[in-house]
Formats: sequence, C-alpha cells, structure tokens
Amino acid sequence: MNVEQLMTKEVRTVRRDETLSEAARIMWENDVGCAPVVDSDGSYRVIGIITDRDICMAAYTQGKPLHDLPVSTAISSAVLTCRGDDTIARAAEIMRENHIRRLPVVDEAGQLLGVISLTDIAREAAAERRKRSKKVTDAEVGLTLSAICEPRLPATIE
Repeated sequence: MNVEQLMTKEVRTVRRDETLSEAARIMWENDVGCAPVVDSDGSYRVIGIITDRDICMAAYTQGKPLHDLPVSTAISSAVLTCRGDDTIARAAEIMRENHIRRLPVVDEAGQLLGVISLTDIAREAAAERRKRSKKVTDAEVGLTLSAICEPRLPATIE
C-alpha cells in the first residue's frame, strides 16, 4: 500500500501572505488541525505547513492578534513532505524521525497532491486488523505515535 491510496486528497490550503486568523478559520470550518501553505502564484507548490498549535504559539510569542499576523510568521522554513508512491512505512518513518503527525504529499514538482496523517494510518491499521491483513500494523502505529510524542528539548524564545 502506498501513501496515495490512503492520503486525504481534498485539502484546504493557505498562502503565506494570508493572516493567521484566516488560517484558523479554514481549520475550524474544515475540522482539521493543519493546512499546507502554498505559493501565492497559484501553482500549489508546497512551501510549508501550519498547524493550530503554530497559530497559538505565534500569537503568544508575538503578542499580537491573529488578524495582524501573516501566516509566514508561523511556518517553519524546513518543509517535510512525502510522495504519493512512498510506502506507508516510509511516511510513518518520516513522522517518527521528525515528531510530526501530518505530511503534505507532493509530486515531483513539489505541488500538493494531498495530506497523510497518523490518523489515516491508524484507521487503516484498525481496518486491516478486522480483515486480518498485515500491510499496516498496530505496532507500527504505536511506534510512530510514541516517537512523535517524545518530548523535544525546549526551544528558546527570541
């Protein structure tokens, strides 16, 4: 099984020049905890990802209301992604190594195809357990969740 078979394909995105208020609205209305950040030129090339936690921390550390803060102030410059033809095990490995729960899925040009999440993988493992299939295992999901939840060293606020 590969990522493309399991990923969420209909994904709402934001641009780096939109406000954090707009990003939060999109997440709220779509019941999601993140949104890929794409180029403003309409290409859907992924340049980052923003989470609900990123929004909260940006508001706290910058002391401004969300409508005064652009998305660009809260995204990481390092973009972690995977490809649609990657295995689920490879996506889970990236999540474990980087303590993240979601990955944008991109094509060769970096354009967004969808998002794969730990939730997607866990649901598939549960479905496969019922079918007695072994493509995605409970142990792999547990290992990934454990690694993601491992405490990181505290970052300094500048």
